[in-house]
Amino acid sequence: MSTHEHDAPWYEPGAHQVAPGVHRLVQPLLGDRLRAVNVYAIADGDGVCLVDGGWAVDGAIDQLAESLATIGQSLRSVTRVLVTHMHLDHYTLAVALRRSHGTPIVLGEGERASVDALIADERPQHERDLRAWGVVQPPARAGFPPHEGRYEPPDVWLDGPTDVTLADRVLHAIPTPGHTTGHLVFADVAGGMLFSGDHVLPHITPSIGLQNVRSPYPLEEYLASLRLMLDLPDLAVLPAHGPVGHSLHERSRQLLAHHEQRLVECAASVGAGASTAFETAEAMRWTRRGHHLSELDGLAQTLAVGETAAHLEVLARRGELDRAEVDGVVRYTVASVVAATPVL
Repeated sequence: MSTHEHDAPWYEPGAHQVAPGVHRLVQPLLGDRLRAVNVYAIADGDGVCLVDGGWAVDGAIDQLAESLATIGQSLRSVTRVLVTHMHLDHYTLAVALRRSHGTPIVLGEGERASVDALIADERPQHERDLRAWGVVQPPARAGFPPHEGRYEPPDVWLDGPTDVTLADRVLHAIPTPGHTTGHLVFADVAGGMLFSGDHVLPHITPSIGLQNVRSPYPLEEYLASLRLMLDLPDLAVLPAHGPVGHSLHERSRQLLAHHEQRLVECAASVGAGASTAFETAEAMRWTRRGHHLSELDGLAQTLAVGETAAHLEVLARRGELDRAEVDGVVRYTVASVVAATPVL
C-alpha cells in the first residue's frame, strides 16, 4: 500500500492512492461513531468502477464529485458501483448516482429480501426481535436512521462467487454472509488486495446480522465467512472503515479469536444467572473502553443485544446452553448435559 496513506488520519476527505489504478475516496457519515466510509475508485478503461457508493447524506454527492475530479474523473465516468452490502452508508449514494447518471449497481443476491423490505417500508427485523431478546423498554433511536425512499433494487444481483471483469483486472466477488446475509467482498488476487467492505475491519468488529431480514444464525455464517478468508492468499485489506493495508489472515484470526472469547463470556454470564440476551449483554462490557450497556447510545445498545443473541444461539447450537421460549421471550440456561462441541 502507498506509504502516504499513513501521513494523515484515514478519515481525512479526498482521494488517496493506495495502489496503481486504485484510489480510496473518503465519504461522510452521519454521527461520529465510524467517522467516514471508504469508497474505492478502480481504473476501468477511461472511467472508474466504484466499490461501495457511500451514504446519500447532504453534501455526499458533491464530495464524491470533488474527489473524483482530483484523479481526472467525474460522476459520469463511473462505469458501475459494486456494493458490498445493503446498509445505508454503502448503498444509498449508489442509488443517488444512478438516479442522476444511470450508473449500474451490483449487489449480492442475499440482500434481496432486506432491500425488498426497505422498499416496502416493512418493520425492521430487530424491532420484531426486541421482545425475544428480553428487552422490556427499547432504547431511544434503537434502529437505523430513516431511509426516506433511498432504496431501489440493483441492476445486477450476484448469486454465488462471480468474476467481475474490469478493463485491466478481475475482481472475484465472494459471498461473506454474517454482517449482512448478502455481504460480498471483492478480491483482486493479482493485485494483492481485498476490498473487504465491513466483513474485515482493521480496528473494530462489525455488527452481526443487523438488517431488515436476517438469517436465523448470522454469527455461524460470519465465523464460516472469516474462515473462508484464510483459504485466500494473504491479501492487504482495503476496508470500508479504517486505514488500508492490514494482513487479511492476521486480522481474520484476530476476529475469530474475539468471537470465541465473547462466546466464553456469554456462557459465563448465563452461568452467573443471566437468562436473556438483554441480561447477558448487561453483564458484559462493550467497545475497547469497556462501557456498560447503559452507557451506549440507542443504536449501539441494539447492536450489542442483537450480537449477544447471536452468540447465545451459537452456544445453544453447540449444546453448551439450553434454550426455551416462554411468552415470546427466549431464555437460556447452562445445559444439563453438554454435548460434544461441533465445528461451526
